[in-house]
Amino acid sequence: MKKDVIITIRGLQNFEDADNDSIELVTSGRFYEKGGSYYVSYKESELTGLGDTTTTVKIEDDKVTVMRFGELQTHMIFEEGQKHISYYDMGFGALTVGVSTKSINKQLSESGGSMKIDYAMEINNAVAGESALFMDIRETAADVAN
Repeated sequence: MKKDVIITIRGLQNFEDADNDSIELVTSGRFYEKGGSYYVSYKESELTGLGDTTTTVKIEDDKVTVMRFGELQTHMIFEEGQKHISYYDMGFGALTVGVSTKSINKQLSESGGSMKIDYAMEINNAVAGESALFMDIRETAADVAN
């Protein structure tokens, strides 16, 4: 069953030769389980610079896949101890992004939960820095009441 949820996403970036950067987004979305995996889906906002883009996150036992469709196209895989290369299509050109996942910690159930991913990133084969992604998924008041 798909549930309406409130999703809090926080990203921390520690790029070489630059100040640390942090961004937080709170948005509504959908959360469901299918075939043994959890899915989170939400529409990006103009505030993130990704308007007209839908993000779907597939959370499996051993990996997390972030897929974006619309104005921005990307398919990034986070798998502990592995490096995955993907293309980040910005509409005006594509970047090669390498993601080396250090750890994935998640505590999820049918009603939501939380997840943290620590990873290193390369952009066009150059080390960009260390990053962390935090996601918190909570049922809306209407779903909790049912």
